[in-house]
Amino acid sequence: MLDGSTVPLEWAVWPARYMEAVMNRIRGLSRRGFVGGAATALGYLGLKPGADLWGATTSTRRFSAFGQQTYDYDSYAKLASNENPYGPTDVMMDAMNMAWKYSMRYGYPDGDIQEKIAESHGVEPENILLGAGSGEILRAMGLTYLEPRKKVVGVEPSYSSVYRHASGLKAEPLLLPLNEDYTQNIPAMIRATNRNRRDLGFVYLCNPNNPTGLAVPQNEVRQLLDGIPEDMPVLIDEAYHHFVQDPRYATAEPYVKEGRRVVIARTFSKIYGMAALRIGYALAPADMIREMRNYTTGSVNCLARWGASAALGDPDSETRVLDITTRLRNNTSTALQNMGYDVIPSETNFFMVHTGRPVREVQAAFREKGVLVGRPFPPMLDHLRVSIGTEEEMDRFMTAWKEIFPGMAATGNNG
Repeated sequence: MLDGSTVPLEWAVWPARYMEAVMNRIRGLSRRGFVGGAATALGYLGLKPGADLWGATTSTRRFSAFGQQTYDYDSYAKLASNENPYGPTDVMMDAMNMAWKYSMRYGYPDGDIQEKIAESHGVEPENILLGAGSGEILRAMGLTYLEPRKKVVGVEPSYSSVYRHASGLKAEPLLLPLNEDYTQNIPAMIRATNRNRRDLGFVYLCNPNNPTGLAVPQNEVRQLLDGIPEDMPVLIDEAYHHFVQDPRYATAEPYVKEGRRVVIARTFSKIYGMAALRIGYALAPADMIREMRNYTTGSVNCLARWGASAALGDPDSETRVLDITTRLRNNTSTALQNMGYDVIPSETNFFMVHTGRPVREVQAAFREKGVLVGRPFPPMLDHLRVSIGTEEEMDRFMTAWKEIFPGMAATGNNG
């Protein structure tokens, strides 16, 4: 336990990492080499030579701000946050390790990340806005187009951060229910937009939708855009774009090229495994990018920029992640369906299953068995969102499931 007079070890490790990065700025570092170097650097700081340095920061011991040990994070199967469990590829790691030499600089080469993103979409760099994850892009959208008493139209459940941010700006989310098959009700969104057009800041469409995993077909996206005023901003969140295999789906990129008032949000957090490194971007007409830039911080760090740049040049790794994620998602969904549980068809790295029990209760039961699963998504409070982890993690999930839901009749209607 830590007391008020003791500096937590994890706080002391950061300067050592920084020192090691600077000392090795000429040569790239492997994961193992970095750990050993950090331990050596800590010796120069006068810390206990025998301390479990790496374990204290990234393994089992985690501490709150008050010095209290919380839980054994690394021992859990982490199926709660739609992450890529494999992390950055070796190509990305090499690029990020090289970029440590810029860690003390404000201005530095950044792997031409904005230009490379633009090139990948066939647009100009002026159509791209970087953010610290797509979350910063979503917030910038709210700060640009919402104000007190303005409204945003979307469905519920969806990615609720957009709605929470709107409420924080004293704007009003107009939330529409999903269809009975859990798809997004495009005609209802059109009606709500036109009915509130004078008071509306923008329309939000998460495609594929989080938490259901269902994609909106391209003809319905066009139906939405053609059915609302031309000057109405539309935010299309494509965080899970890379996982979609439904042939009816297509990115909204062509609408940006047409000059429509469309902002597409993308992230490197999902298929590229950079969630903790925080880099995403907006793809939009240049005038909208200029408007939104006033509300971003420019805080994307050098490691994230170089890692993202390398990721765009490594399509084979992207394909490998897609293939294994799809296989594990389909296998797990099929196993649950064979046991009589209803699973919503997913086009993402997660799925939703109907448990017939309150999510909070089920979430706690899984945690007791060392598996972290998704939070509640009102009003679907008896559906559990499960992220796709490694094969070992999915095996642990299925073992825990059978213990938590023993002997359920395979009726297909587990309510």
